Amino acid sequence: MRAWLFLLTALPAAAATCESLASTLAIPHSTVTVTAVPAGAFTPPGGQPIAGLPAFCRVQGSAKPTADSDIQFEVWMPASGWNGKFQGVGNGGFAGAISWGQMAMALRKGYATASTDTGHRAGGTDASWALGHPEKVTDFGHRAIHETAVAAKAAIAAFYGEGPKRSYFNSCSNGGRQALMEAQRYPGDYDGIVAGAPAAYWTHLTANGVWVANAMSEPGAYIPPSKLPAIEAAALAACDAKDGVKDGLIDRPDQCEFKPATLLCKEAESDACLTAAQVTGLEKILGGLRGAKGRMQPGFMVGGMTAGWAEWITGPTPGRSLAYSFGNGFFTNIVQGDKAWDYRSFNPDRDTEKADEKWGPVLNAIDPDLSKFRARGGKLILYHGWSDAAISPVNAIDYYRSVKDPSGFTQLYMVPGMGHCAGGPGPNNFGQGTVGASGDAEHDVNAAIERWVEQGVAPTRLIATREGRSRPLCPWPQTARYKGTGSTDEAANFECK
Repeated sequence: MRAWLFLLTALPAAAATCESLASTLAIPHSTVTVTAVPAGAFTPPGGQPIAGLPAFCRVQGSAKPTADSDIQFEVWMPASGWNGKFQGVGNGGFAGAISWGQMAMALRKGYATASTDTGHRAGGTDASWALGHPEKVTDFGHRAIHETAVAAKAAIAAFYGEGPKRSYFNSCSNGGRQALMEAQRYPGDYDGIVAGAPAAYWTHLTANGVWVANAMSEPGAYIPPSKLPAIEAAALAACDAKDGVKDGLIDRPDQCEFKPATLLCKEAESDACLTAAQVTGLEKILGGLRGAKGRMQPGFMVGGMTAGWAEWITGPTPGRSLAYSFGNGFFTNIVQGDKAWDYRSFNPDRDTEKADEKWGPVLNAIDPDLSKFRARGGKLILYHGWSDAAISPVNAIDYYRSVKDPSGFTQLYMVPGMGHCAGGPGPNNFGQGTVGASGDAEHDVNAAIERWVEQGVAPTRLIATREGRSRPLCPWPQTARYKGTGSTDEAANFECK
């Protein structure tokens, strides 16, 4: 009798239909609506149709952990062919919308998946929702992504009669910050996490955005997009060949000794040179945010100026870049709480300290202690493009170095010539733009993290591709080195050293 009782209690609960789930699913401080969605095209609220989706059970929810919270989330579960796994996806910028496209990619590959707007509805560069709403800032900072993971697992267990065998999270930029928040604050949510270009040091990153905007707003300092190719060419001339291969990429731009003053106009100003004011402005951008005690945020790297500088750093007009949008939005609405605040009044020491004190504990994902995540067998892969014009790639290196004994459960991959999360002149496709594993653990970072979690096989390299070129990405601090023979466009002719 006891054996039979044990077997009965060990068996998972019976699976539910999507229709019955509507009356049985209970998620703490949340209201939900459940709908069975047929196979074919699905049109999300306010969005464009998404074609080619399998039939799925859709859970729409609103979580209200505080009186001022309204965390909208969605959970999609395949009606058939579920692979037994859960894939959470994140958000870019200030969030403000469900990541429909990423959910669709995960669903097509058999995952149950979930996303959240992090508690507000707005464009990705809009922080006006935060003015006077500290609880919504906390929802954005970390609470919403955790609430969504909890809700998703409850829905999955109720629908299938058992919870996911493994749970994964993959996102980039602010999504990379969310990924690290999960590993640091909520280590039980996910088994494997991929954090791309993480905006982890949020208060200093946004402060650096204001610093960059001010550097480009000084009289005569603005660098128009037409001058960026000349700056990139000069940096490549100085440093491209240092890794033994002249291929239009700087493998270690942090070791490049390019001096902006070498481009100082000697005669009439042209797109081939910089004025003295522009040289000073470029030096400030490359040097990063600085205060009375020195560097407060790493600067941007040379060698990838055409991979996003015109949008992120210099902008279409002086002081109006994406760096400005995020920095000004954060300090105006969240730090200062004053719409009349003028970014030109920014003081690096005073204002960054204020941001750290008020919002660092809520928004910064820089805690190096991942011992709880590691203890439960969690694995973390970080990656960052060396040519990222949104977030200095040195941030990822700084965080990786700070993690206690990272070698056994954490890896970092630095990508030469890759911009912010993707794009750029170098090989930059290694599955990071998709959600869900392809099965090729060398060419797909999602497959790599799953094999590491499920089989205990740590990656030894990833292969990045672009337009017929391939190059190995090596676990930091290794870098790819040319063997000396064969095409430099083929990964097989490089080794990690």
